Amino acid sequence: MKRRQFINQAACMGVGVAAASLPDAGKFLIANSVAAAGSKLTPPAKGKIPVAVAISDGVTVIDFAGPWEVFQDVMIPDRGKDMDEQMPFQLFTVSEKTEPLTGSAGLKLLPDYTFDSAPQPKVVVVPAQRGSQALHAWLRKMSTSTDVIMSVCTGAFQLGKAGLLSGKSATTHHDFLDRFAKTFPDVSVKRGLRFVEEEKISTAGGLTSGIDLALHVVERYFGREVAEATATYMEYQSKGWVV
Repeated sequence: MKRRQFINQAACMGVGVAAASLPDAGKFLIANSVAAAGSKLTPPAKGKIPVAVAISDGVTVIDFAGPWEVFQDVMIPDRGKDMDEQMPFQLFTVSEKTEPLTGSAGLKLLPDYTFDSAPQPKVVVVPAQRGSQALHAWLRKMSTSTDVIMSVCTGAFQLGKAGLLSGKSATTHHDFLDRFAKTFPDVSVKRGLRFVEEEKISTAGGLTSGIDLALHVVERYFGREVAEATATYMEYQSKGWVV
């Protein structure tokens, strides 16, 4: 199936993915005055920061692979003596069942945990996907105990269906902004932005903007220098994450 055909069919099922670049990529919004010191997150002095990537059928690969790469590439030498101690994020996938599922372009995936068996995360990544009521219930539960829940692309629809965006500002892929606004009239939809940040809920535009949001989360935990070092290691030239 051609990618554009997949995009259109997925959108009709409440899932949206698209390959076009986001316009006005240099603009940003920090919602509810969450900026500077107010947006800082406190990492544990030792040990890992668990990052759960929620997946289901139709999940868009770059939406989670981009943030996954960001978090796995963070290295802070003074956190420990060996590489494992110096790499602060622990990544895993979670879904309704630990059974094979199919992502975009036919990629086969096997989730690490179910929603019931997953370790407690501090960061949750929600890419574009078909989703389920079980996902929405888990997201509502996680919203009380995580540092950040971040969506990428039309993963924002899953946050909206979970009731996590009511009264908040948010964005999604530019091809689906009108549909998003119509579906969630109580959300302040922001256009032309790479990402929109609330205190605990953040939403990225489409596809590669998830990398920018993930780098910004790294900055919130460990500062600008660590985030810049991570971007440099990744050969990532965009400054879309710099607020």
